[in-house]
Amino acid sequence: MSEIRYSAPPQPSDAPARPVEQAAGAAPARRARNPLLDVLRGAAILGTLATNVWIFATPGSEGGVASNMGGSFASFGDGVESVVRLLANGKFLSLLTVLFGVGLAIQYASAARRGQPWPGRYRWRALFLFAEGTVHFLLVFAWDVLMGYAVTALLVAWLLARSQKVQDRVMWWALGLHLTLMAVLTVGLSAQGEEDTETGQDVIDVYAHGSWADQIGYRLDNVLVLRMEPVLSFGLLVFLFLLGVRLFRAGAFGDDETGRRIRTRLLRWGLGVGLPLSVLLPVAGSGFFLLDRYVAGPLTALGYLGLVGWLTDRATRAGRTGPLLHGLTSVGRTALSGYVLQNVLCMLAAYGIGLGLTHRLGDGWWPWWPLALWTAVCAVLMVGSTLWLRRFSTGPLESFQRWVLRR
Repeated sequence: MSEIRYSAPPQPSDAPARPVEQAAGAAPARRARNPLLDVLRGAAILGTLATNVWIFATPGSEGGVASNMGGSFASFGDGVESVVRLLANGKFLSLLTVLFGVGLAIQYASAARRGQPWPGRYRWRALFLFAEGTVHFLLVFAWDVLMGYAVTALLVAWLLARSQKVQDRVMWWALGLHLTLMAVLTVGLSAQGEEDTETGQDVIDVYAHGSWADQIGYRLDNVLVLRMEPVLSFGLLVFLFLLGVRLFRAGAFGDDETGRRIRTRLLRWGLGVGLPLSVLLPVAGSGFFLLDRYVAGPLTALGYLGLVGWLTDRATRAGRTGPLLHGLTSVGRTALSGYVLQNVLCMLAAYGIGLGLTHRLGDGWWPWWPLALWTAVCAVLMVGSTLWLRRFSTGPLESFQRWVLRR
């Protein structure tokens, strides 16, 4: 794998971390893509779908999330669903968030090499991402992450132009505030006890029999509730973005001993601590859902980062870069397009405006048909992105974004 190193001049802890001026007449060096980052992005995109597919498959879909938080081991099928949820819930979304911070660090370093002001044009990119997320939220999927990423990116981009001391202070304060909020909310949910959270028939009908306009209307009518996740997890988003920046600058993704040592530590601590918590918290009750998704999930995600890095290293050294690794790399190179497309495909498969599988199959094929849908969509994304990249250098939405921003 090619190594990407952050090359900024040493600075005192209280000095602004601004891009350096490029020497007069020097052409900016173009860095090669880091293959490991593409594989990680691909795994994060497909892993995020392993959580979202259960939302599409639940009666009431986006409005039925509250009634489908916990897994049950009442039957073998329920046990399979719970295991998949345990492995995916909050983990791959946190991994994707860390990688978004890595991407921000790469763009900051690129601006430094080119002698460009920062955040400069990146603000327009973040605002365009917010617009994309708004359209995605309204037309496709209420639990969109792009809007929250865009707002967080604007703040973190500004922080990258501040001193390292300021960045560290914000990073740890954000984590502390997030953990405090999750603890307070968990105490409240636990004191409230188990409640009946069955989805109303009117909400179920919107997704089973309603039109596309009905679904858009439902999202608009419930926008405050459906947009609550990025608000509640904003401190976590800031922390994970800055953690991604720190990991990139420390060389965690390099094809050298430093990178492998850091990834091994992430693997041991992430899976050694985060995964047991992910097993124990759901057993404690649905009142611990927030701790499972927003505390144990991010910790386990760091273990996944180390695990994917370890497996990729082994496959690369042995020369066994087969179709799976190649497919993940292609999805990672077209991550934005893949994220939106997977939700569009699930919407057309699950909702009444398409095949209506949620209503047609019901409990009789549960949980096998959601797993089959996830497998089919993953295959489409890996094959489709591979074929697309044979003719184009970036994904369709990535190309559209560049075209708009150039204007």
